[in-house]
Amino acid sequence: MTAASRPLDGITVLSLEHAIAAPFCTRQLADLGARVIKIERPGTGDFARGYDGRVKGLSSHFVWTNRSKESLTLDVKHAEAPTVLVRLLRQADILVQNLAPGAAARLGLSFEVLHEEYPRLIVCDISGYGDSGPYRDKKAYDLLIQSESGFLSVTGTRDEPSKAGCSIADISAGMYAYSNILAALIQRGKTGAGSRVEVSMLETMAEWMGYPLYYAFDDASPPPRSGAAHATIYPYGPFAAGDGKVVMLGLQNEREWATFCEKVLLRAELASDPRYASNSRRTAAREEIRALVEQAFGGLDIEQVTARLDAAGIANARVNDMHELWLHPQLRARRRWVEVGSPAGPLAALLPPGLPSNVLPRMDAVPALGQHTRSILAELGYAPCEIARLEATHAV
Repeated sequence: MTAASRPLDGITVLSLEHAIAAPFCTRQLADLGARVIKIERPGTGDFARGYDGRVKGLSSHFVWTNRSKESLTLDVKHAEAPTVLVRLLRQADILVQNLAPGAAARLGLSFEVLHEEYPRLIVCDISGYGDSGPYRDKKAYDLLIQSESGFLSVTGTRDEPSKAGCSIADISAGMYAYSNILAALIQRGKTGAGSRVEVSMLETMAEWMGYPLYYAFDDASPPPRSGAAHATIYPYGPFAAGDGKVVMLGLQNEREWATFCEKVLLRAELASDPRYASNSRRTAAREEIRALVEQAFGGLDIEQVTARLDAAGIANARVNDMHELWLHPQLRARRRWVEVGSPAGPLAALLPPGLPSNVLPRMDAVPALGQHTRSILAELGYAPCEIARLEATHAV
């Protein structure tokens, strides 16, 4: 594998991005070889840089979503900014933005304005609610979209909703933006014309909510919140071993239930008990079944429980924390960890999943704020004295 095999070699992405959704999208493009020029506010940059300092003083969110990019500081409201943007757009294949509602249009960066001058340019707009409708101008953060999309209504315990532990709404928007930008590049290869990709966080999360939506079809009751257990299949969820550690197990059909009774619970007669004769009956009797499972597991430690489940062919998993994920033997055995550079020195990073077998992903450094400003401006034709003037007037 060589760098030349990357699918997006030669593609340039210009991104006016912050937070997670757009940066996560453009990092995937960088993984495939695209050159990503990230425009940041002079002095402060992407506000995600300041979310925390957990990674050797760097933000965990920023490190995750911004490797392999070039950081160009530019005050997009400065009088000099339009000239810089025009020079950047002349060499760009893709423009990605997730600015506040209407901000890109006010800067003259709407697809309608740009398409006439740059007919091959692909423009991706990421927003909370889309560019029309009554919610168009509402601010949208990840947790707010988790709420609006109904995700919180089916996530959590019976007594209280819970948000996802990661930025699921931002991730969904970023991945739909990424995949549809790739589709737009394929289309451009056929037609020669760029197109607009519009991604709404609410719409991506509504798509991901398809199962609970249809479960509640025609005003039926929605799936109840059930903690870490499956809401409508049982037993499918966490169970404690005798040493206090937790295993997640799941049954999908009647054959597995019979095997589970015989080889795990060591109670073969339960398989024919009419109280548990179907998934719907087991779901209704989940407290009884939970007691039976925990009774069977009570004299075993987690290693013995997982060994018994594996021997019976019952799906199971450890309930790992982040420290255990860092050390996960499967990730290490498959050599998924590499090192990337950063302003704080080398950092561990996971290889992107699912790439074609002949593609070596780009795994370059996380950029310092404005690290590439001078080199990019020089590439755009600015002389050293002009760059100095832009710096002196705080344009960059």
